[in-house]
Amino acid sequence: MDRSDAHICPAQSGINGQVRLDPHDTTLQYLKVMHLVPSFGYAAGGPTEDIAMTAHGTGSGGMDGRDADAFPRLDDDMLQRLARYGVEEDVAEGTVLYERGQRAPDFFVVVKGSIEAFEHDAGGVLRTVTVHREGQISGELDTLTDREIKVSGRAGPGARVIRLRRDQFRSMVSFEPDIGEVVMRAYMLRRARILKTSVGGLIIIGPAHGGDTQRIRRFLERNNYPFALVDTETDEAGLAELESFNLSAADLPVVMTVRREVLKNPGAAELADTLGLTERIEPGHVFDVTVVGAGPAGLAAAVYAASEGLDTLVIESLAPGGQAGTSSKIENYLGFPAGVSGHELAGRAQAQAQKFGARLSVSRAAVSLDCSGRPLVMALDDGQFVMTRSIVIATGARYRKLVLNDYARFEGQGIHYAATHMEAQLSAGSEVVVVGGGNSAGQAAVFLAASASHVHILVRGEGLAETMSDYLVRRIEQSSRITLHARSSITALNGGTYLEEVIWHNSASGVDRNLRVSGLFVMIGAEPNTDWLGGCLPLDAGGFVLTGIDAGVAPDAGGTFATAKPGIFAIGDVRSGSIKRVAAGVGEGSAVIASVHQYLAPPLTEENA
Repeated sequence: MDRSDAHICPAQSGINGQVRLDPHDTTLQYLKVMHLVPSFGYAAGGPTEDIAMTAHGTGSGGMDGRDADAFPRLDDDMLQRLARYGVEEDVAEGTVLYERGQRAPDFFVVVKGSIEAFEHDAGGVLRTVTVHREGQISGELDTLTDREIKVSGRAGPGARVIRLRRDQFRSMVSFEPDIGEVVMRAYMLRRARILKTSVGGLIIIGPAHGGDTQRIRRFLERNNYPFALVDTETDEAGLAELESFNLSAADLPVVMTVRREVLKNPGAAELADTLGLTERIEPGHVFDVTVVGAGPAGLAAAVYAASEGLDTLVIESLAPGGQAGTSSKIENYLGFPAGVSGHELAGRAQAQAQKFGARLSVSRAAVSLDCSGRPLVMALDDGQFVMTRSIVIATGARYRKLVLNDYARFEGQGIHYAATHMEAQLSAGSEVVVVGGGNSAGQAAVFLAASASHVHILVRGEGLAETMSDYLVRRIEQSSRITLHARSSITALNGGTYLEEVIWHNSASGVDRNLRVSGLFVMIGAEPNTDWLGGCLPLDAGGFVLTGIDAGVAPDAGGTFATAKPGIFAIGDVRSGSIKRVAAGVGEGSAVIASVHQYLAPPLTEENA
């Protein structure tokens, strides 16, 4: 079908700044015109089966290894043990067992017959995602969490299932570790396929290089939410067709959901709420421990706290992983000889924490802390309040910014603080500059060298040996596509809508250099995220939280991670004197929970017996 053949019906006005598409329109035709049919699996009409999600899983043939892991068949012994945790029942054909948008759905195992997992795409067409057959399990990662699930499921002919409620499911995972391992591996692989095929996903329409488009993409990617992008920089006809939705270029980027909502340039909180990413916090509920920040240190604390039975909440302003979550590859982390991306490491840690029952509230930032009484009370930026018996501060640090004219104008428009696949695509075939001499800068340079025509590293010092791991230094030295410029600093930025040119000065030679670039990656220094503490805790001269002896805490009164306020602990990059490494943060996160336990349940003495 040509673009000229597409008929786009106008959008209807919605509430809260949203636009809702007419459910009877021909949005499907629009999506097909925008070339989204292959990635979303949309069909012209009638139910269809998308085998991209299932591979060989729904047929009678054999599976390869990863198919078998993603869609395992439990053996008779596993089924018998699992049945003790739930109820076995016959279900009439067509009965809906779980629905998209539902939180905490039941978990099902097929004993006989089948369960069809399906979705309705943005055109209203029912699409089969996969069919679970005898011995197979329902769900994916959101089955573990309180997030909204992305697909629905209904019983096939002659269906008999084992049903487990959320509490029964968690007990089964905990007390049947071999079954739990099978389920967790299946859920991780299914989430990967969902991201690849955009099952249950949404559409972003906007300029790929635009700062707001990148912000939305980054939020969705780091929160593992499937989407497809229509780049209006290269698809002018698509931009013109937006007028049929009462939208213009000034509204871009826009996000279209499968519920036919159109969000105009949404912020992180609006996206999270609309997509059901944020778990609800019950007013008046008091948590045992609240971890503020979901970087490596915070996630480690959440895993250990939840696994040891503490009622655990994690507050995260953007997405799990923190600064480390943007690392393209960490090669010196214990147990990963081939390296692991920060995003993958964060995703695994998040799933692990949620498996043990930790709750995660995304796109919610702590803005103040009342530490004058008990329980402790935190105010969030959405007006909610969190009451908790103890707090682990793991808010980390952010990169410093350069002091240059027009710097703010080019943030997100060519200036980046992370080097992920998205930034690599935007700078492919062009020269880029990386500012910084630490491991993050080295990892970024090595990663970008695979797609950029050349990478220039700028440092003020004499070299990299004193600030960067040796394996990265050697890799940079051996690369013909990376050049180190020592004793150099940027003096000016030029460009129109986007950054186009960087000028730097070499203090050794006195020479200035102009370079046409598509990206500037700034990875220097660290500023702690402690503004929200509001004077509740003593900080060092750099703004990092003082702990242990430095905070006046006796060694037997809370340990290394205790702050000056009982019940409040600090770990990871935000803690004064900490080692700024991923492994160190994970170690602190696991160790701090012993101090939390000691505070929550102090040992009996003659005074408190």
